[in-house]
Amino acid sequence: MFSKETYVNRRAELKKLVKSGIIILFGNNESPANFPANGYYPFRQDSTFLYYFGPKRDGLVGVIDVDNDKELLIGNDIDIDDIVWYGSVDSVHDMAEHAGVKESAPMKQLQVICDNAMKEKRTIHFLPPYRHDTMIQIFDLLGIHPSKQREAASVELIKAVVKMRSTKEQQEIEEIERACAIGYKMHTTAMRVTKPGVTEKYVGGQVNGIANSYGAMVSFPTIFSQHGEIMHGNPSMAVLESGRLALCDCGGETMEHYCSDNTRTFPVNGKFTQRQLEIYSIVEDCHDLALKISKPGVKYFDVHMDVCRLMTDRLKELGLMMGDTEEAVRAGAHAMFLPHGLGHMMGMDVHDMEGLGQTYVGFDDETRPNLEQFGTNCLRMGRRLEEGFVVTDEPGIYFIPALIDEWRAKGLHKDFINYEKLETYKDFGGIRIEDDILITSDGCRFLGEERIPYHPKDVEDFMSKN
Repeated sequence: MFSKETYVNRRAELKKLVKSGIIILFGNNESPANFPANGYYPFRQDSTFLYYFGPKRDGLVGVIDVDNDKELLIGNDIDIDDIVWYGSVDSVHDMAEHAGVKESAPMKQLQVICDNAMKEKRTIHFLPPYRHDTMIQIFDLLGIHPSKQREAASVELIKAVVKMRSTKEQQEIEEIERACAIGYKMHTTAMRVTKPGVTEKYVGGQVNGIANSYGAMVSFPTIFSQHGEIMHGNPSMAVLESGRLALCDCGGETMEHYCSDNTRTFPVNGKFTQRQLEIYSIVEDCHDLALKISKPGVKYFDVHMDVCRLMTDRLKELGLMMGDTEEAVRAGAHAMFLPHGLGHMMGMDVHDMEGLGQTYVGFDDETRPNLEQFGTNCLRMGRRLEEGFVVTDEPGIYFIPALIDEWRAKGLHKDFINYEKLETYKDFGGIRIEDDILITSDGCRFLGEERIPYHPKDVEDFMSKN
């Protein structure tokens, strides 16, 4: 946990933003993997609960009574049977004290609090739940059916949480830097152990082991595959082949649960082919363009579109695209090669706060998502950048056989895409380069002291020496 004052100050600011009512922040419960006593390990607390209260134990709920300036940490103390198996832990009262909360109560008290609030017709604020046990708990407490809870969640609370968690405190930035240090070890391990003849699963396991050794866990399930065209290609038992590219997208999470998220694409045999370099250099330049132009006041949507224009221009040079660049991008033809957005917010959640609703996190009243156009509808971050934001910069180029076949059969964007030449790239895979960046007062900077190799010569040199 951070200092007691951190949590006291965060809750005070939250009360100012929400103004009235009762705020209920649900911590997570244990989640069984395949039977009740065999839970997923390690336990992961809800991020917003962590942000405002701090304890990492399961079965806790934080209550903030805004009108009466009162706070409680609610939960049941563990009994002797659990102590025998898992050891002693702080009492709920002690955990409350660590977070600067003056009162604690057993879980049954939460029903009394909710019943009284409803009788008095006071607003009860809660965030959109994402776990089914929490949905059942909300149903029992408030009588709101799980199918209605997302729309019943408090917009005032969502906006307040997003406002606070979007701008990172210095101590949070330091934690993300620690996560990036873990990420560096993960990615360089992948580069070291990748070679023809080993399996994707083996490399993925080595990468995950690094996260577990130096931090709490992976920040998301590791992506490692020769099929880089699959956005979320988890490691399979496929054997790595010389001449193929391997895409590794992974990150670590610190003991305070702050994340990193990087992607590197590198040749299985340590040496890029000329055709691979031609595509790789486009992604490399798109990645570096985002670094150059991202700064406070700039819409990340505009950064994304500038990257798409550069990518289109360069693909035209290779004969894969054609026609007017502006018209091609406006029509969405570029999404054949880049079907996702440039990046997303990052912090405690690798897709920071995404569970609260992307229209609140990555967009605002000024910048709205385009849900109609393929590719652009996957842009998670479009709003104006502000100092203290942490976002990912992750352009890519992918050759997806099924998408090529579908668009060609439908005659989509035939004025902008050279399908004859595109057919010859169906066996290529995909390339993505991703880094985490902090928006500073006058621009942005990489997070993480050690740079994971990404320039082609640096990648080849690292792989040949390690």
